[in-house]
Amino acid sequence: MKKTFFISTPIYYTSGRLTIGHSYTTIVCDAVARYKRMRGYDVFFVTGTDEHGQKVQSKAKELNLSPKEYVDDLVSKCKNLWSLLKIDYDHFIRTTDEHHVQSVQKIFSEFIKNGDIYKAQYEGWYCTYCESFWTDTQVGEEHLCPDCGRPCHIEKEESYFFKMSKYVPQLLKYYDEHPEFIEPVARKNEMINNFIKPGLEDLCVSRTSFDWGVPVIEDPKHVVYVWIDALSNYINALGYNTLDDSLYKKFWHSDENHEVVHVVGKEITRFHCIYWPIMLIALKEPLPSKIYGHGWVLMKDGKMSKSKGNVVYPEDLIDRYGLDSLRYFSTSCINFGSDGLFTPELFTENFNNDLVNNFGNLVNRTVAMINKYCGGVIPDYEGQITPFDQPLEYACKEHLTNYEFNMDHLYISNATKEVFTLLSKGNKYIDDTQPWVLAKDPEKKKELDSVLVHLALLIKEASILLSPVLIESTPKVFTYLGVSDTSYKHILDFDTVSNKTVTKAEGLFPRLDTKIENEYIASKMKG
Repeated sequence: MKKTFFISTPIYYTSGRLTIGHSYTTIVCDAVARYKRMRGYDVFFVTGTDEHGQKVQSKAKELNLSPKEYVDDLVSKCKNLWSLLKIDYDHFIRTTDEHHVQSVQKIFSEFIKNGDIYKAQYEGWYCTYCESFWTDTQVGEEHLCPDCGRPCHIEKEESYFFKMSKYVPQLLKYYDEHPEFIEPVARKNEMINNFIKPGLEDLCVSRTSFDWGVPVIEDPKHVVYVWIDALSNYINALGYNTLDDSLYKKFWHSDENHEVVHVVGKEITRFHCIYWPIMLIALKEPLPSKIYGHGWVLMKDGKMSKSKGNVVYPEDLIDRYGLDSLRYFSTSCINFGSDGLFTPELFTENFNNDLVNNFGNLVNRTVAMINKYCGGVIPDYEGQITPFDQPLEYACKEHLTNYEFNMDHLYISNATKEVFTLLSKGNKYIDDTQPWVLAKDPEKKKELDSVLVHLALLIKEASILLSPVLIESTPKVFTYLGVSDTSYKHILDFDTVSNKTVTKAEGLFPRLDTKIENEYIASKMKG
């Protein structure tokens, strides 16, 4: 039986054009899903859109549109962007999907039936942008939202509340028994110290001040508030509460043969690490294996903001530098789990250093030497001939092991760094063995052949490991090498490269004039 792997992005709120912050999360999840498929897992990858709420209703009214017309347009743009990024998802869920709406209603009814929900009056500071209520202490004297910094206002209305405190002991027990449940570990400490220990407040789970949402069956003047609606998308995408729940039964487990992973931004970690597992406990359903709360993509002057003129859109980078440039930066240049910095300088310098100098240069040099010295045919492997062969073979195995460990733990930036370190060793191997010198001495033919077949295998290995990220350039490398067996199973087999006929390698990545390109990116950030 194949092991299963479920991975999800958060569902993105339909409130405007998506930035590289949104594409960052989605690219990472896509790369992990591709890696797991490459390793033989049965994978289900979910993304989608969160389309209900007061903010959407208000924005649609401003534009003289119905809420559905408004979100339909934004969803179309989101899907177009994911297509441009070549995101290979298995299901795109919308909170306006009929099966999702019906399941949310059933879930809410289940909570009412089990006594997990009660009705009361609610009064508190409310941020329309974040759709969150806050206490006096949280908003401070200036009554600003602690998440987005926007002004909050007092709202008072009849609402249903979920008894969160009822399930805190079971949640903490799950934390203790599953230390890998929340990563990075700092997020887990934050959940416990900032929200649970001070006393977890019951959660407002319905609203009456707007009607763009899922109606509560038992009390239709109420609509289900964002978190039950949005969070249940993960199981609803698998057919939960439908006649055909085979996907749910197949993927929604948490044991050694099944993994369920949510990847979310740190600003919504609280909802995923506290409220969502409590809801699942109340439903008597399994909890996810891991919730990974990653950091933000920041600019020099803080978070992206149109008013600051520092927003970066994925389309602008892809149109000029190619898809792999953005996928590479997202998975390699930001330490996953921590906040990462985007600047034009970082983008162009890393592009030139890693993609052009390290990867592209090694491919070009190697293929050119095989054409020049071996008539375009990769030599046979005859063992460790030069003094540098054994260390290189060891490096290929060591970095493969490290890569797998990091990818399996979602340390994706560390995993890609392992591959680029291996590529650097390949370039150093050329400098150490000096094949252009070996080629001048007919008696050194075995040494020369050994160098070139070792380089071919290293490049094939690195390209396979980078294929979940560099989805457009790595197939070109396999073509240059004449390699057809790119299976993970045979990643270190010399037979897969020996006697293959190479073709002329075109430049994988164009070298960037950093001054010109830095100015170009900066101009796009200003809109």
